[in-house]
Amino acid sequence: MRVPLFGRSRRRAWVLAVDLSRPVTDGPTDPLSQLVAGRRPSLRDVVEALDEAARDRRVRAVIARVDAPAENWAHAQELRDAVVAFRASGKPAIAHAQSFSEAGHAGLSYLVATGFDQVHLQPSGEVGVTGVAMVQPFVADLLDKLDVTAQFDHRREYKTAKNVLTERAFTDAHRESFDRIVASLYEQLLAAIGAGRGVDRDRAAALLDRAPLAAEQALAEGLVDRLAYRDESVATGIQLAGDHARLVTLPRYLASQHRRARLHRRRPTIALVHGHGIIQVGRNRLSSMGRVMGSDSVVAGFQQAMRDQRVRAVVFRVESQGGSAVASDAIWRAVTRAREAGKPVVVSMGGVAGSGGYWVAMGADRILAGGGTITGSIGVAYGKFVARGLLERLGITTDEVHRGTNALMLSTTEPFTEAQWDQVGAMLDHIYSEFVDKVAAGRRLDRTDVERIARGRIWTGADAREHGLVDELGGYRAAFAVARELSGIAPDRRLRVRTLPVTSPAERLGLRPPADHEARALVGVVTSLMRAIRSGHSGGLVRTPDWASRIARGGDGSS
Repeated sequence: MRVPLFGRSRRRAWVLAVDLSRPVTDGPTDPLSQLVAGRRPSLRDVVEALDEAARDRRVRAVIARVDAPAENWAHAQELRDAVVAFRASGKPAIAHAQSFSEAGHAGLSYLVATGFDQVHLQPSGEVGVTGVAMVQPFVADLLDKLDVTAQFDHRREYKTAKNVLTERAFTDAHRESFDRIVASLYEQLLAAIGAGRGVDRDRAAALLDRAPLAAEQALAEGLVDRLAYRDESVATGIQLAGDHARLVTLPRYLASQHRRARLHRRRPTIALVHGHGIIQVGRNRLSSMGRVMGSDSVVAGFQQAMRDQRVRAVVFRVESQGGSAVASDAIWRAVTRAREAGKPVVVSMGGVAGSGGYWVAMGADRILAGGGTITGSIGVAYGKFVARGLLERLGITTDEVHRGTNALMLSTTEPFTEAQWDQVGAMLDHIYSEFVDKVAAGRRLDRTDVERIARGRIWTGADAREHGLVDELGGYRAAFAVARELSGIAPDRRLRVRTLPVTSPAERLGLRPPADHEARALVGVVTSLMRAIRSGHSGGLVRTPDWASRIARGGDGSS
């Protein structure tokens, strides 16, 4: 006799248990990262499970641990939206947190919690949501002490990537840009609290100004519904679902759903192409800087989608602070070719779609973003580090022979000449102009209007929508809904999602051939400086000397 997966009777009610005690991941999962970080649910796993559970008559309720669900605003908002959509089915959802103050995730944890029917807090916890702030470190003084000069230029005044290296405080444009980001996120937080807790904007702001609030205070002010330990919250969820209900974990529930899906191969297919990490030429991989969005891999994904007659549309998930202009342009071309081949392309932007991240997206049929997605900038930066002084202090001397006036243009021991600096400026002007032109064409905007909102400035997804850079707000659920619409798939038809590109086991492990490293003594310094360039929310199209990039990337040798 065959035993059902979750008990002796398939009629027994289930309570779906979602563990968000660690931030969700986004993008394709690989065995190596799972070994390093342990198994964490992906954002799409959670969204898919809640979507299925809303339709599944066996699932009567959801209970989620929300101590640290997300690492950025857009992911938190997408989780919240998925919970709200689940609740629309009439089923209850309970959030439990030990505290909304630990591990620096208080605001994002509480943002997710506001989407639930009930918010439970451990009696010893607190609600430490105090507002929104952005703190930017500047390393110009450090570089001076190291005898390293950062020679970078940018287009235009809001392109703040180089400011981290060359300034000691905000420029006026830098402050204006960041202040608007903070203001937008703050208003979005207040709106979520207001909608979830039934208070107006001013009341929500007043509560944040009084925070952190102890558990009893938070209960009295209506920020939480109950003070309870986790086992008590679980018992409440089971009671709501029925006396004989049992908990089903997210991984087990998804496994059962995937087994069902394999029985329905004839469902209409939509391809999902992931573009995650720093954009570089080559394959997707892991480096010392984190994930790399390799243009070869992403282009291959679109090519596979074009060849597969079953694929009706492509959802392109972009999560990137930027990178190489050349690699970004290759991906942009793949997007436009897919559209020309009759495959609608819908971009879903995650936590950030920085400069190159927006370049790869701008040719799509539709662009979606979270309200808190850091969008843009439409701008470019270029330069190099001159490290002769540091090398000499480390006891490293250099000598060279060369042919060609500019053979040593990217040398790290000599600054740009005046003529070379003029060439850098001309190159930046060309790339920036091309960027603006392609945005205007792809978004069907007047070039003058694009120039006004470009200039290297970053926006939240909410502001980007107001300026025409984004079509609508939403995450995976909304992106697949738009893909259905564009490809003529009925809203109530179940989908088959094919993740592309199909990769080898070695690629999934993030393995790559070994390569020689130059100047190993500078690995730590250069890696830190490269991280500083791309830190914060001002990632972009940045070109650095090839040897420095190779060291910072772990020596893969690509440009």
